[in-house]
Amino acid sequence: MAHCYYHALSSVRKWGGTVDDYLPLHQWFDQSKAILADPRHRALRHHAEGIFMLEAIFGETLVNADGRVVPVRLVGEQHVREDLGSIPSFADWARLITPQAWMLRGNPLDGAEGVTIDMPVPGGAGVSGTRPTAGGAVRTVI
Repeated sequence: MAHCYYHALSSVRKWGGTVDDYLPLHQWFDQSKAILADPRHRALRHHAEGIFMLEAIFGETLVNADGRVVPVRLVGEQHVREDLGSIPSFADWARLITPQAWMLRGNPLDGAEGVTIDMPVPGGAGVSGTRPTAGGAVRTVI
């Protein structure tokens, strides 16, 4: 759906009440458009954990203008399904992020110098031209 208003209309058709009952929940899902104005913004909240975050922020239920109690989680599931067709996990989104060399750098933690991390590479390809080890992973030492 293109706009939160239409998600809210869909909620009204499903549970009654008014658009204003549901609009803040749908706007919360799409706030990430402010930092990335294409469908990739959905990776931040359009997943199972995002639905549970919605519930933690807005409460387990809402009472709409018709006096009906509606589970907030169901409204979140409706939003994600309308946008994606199903509810992915965050891991489903994260698997699509190709690790880059800059993601593996950082300041060593106290006492962590020399720790080796084997990071699996999607599709077995190396990161930034690095050849993967026999297990299809990139090895980095911090």
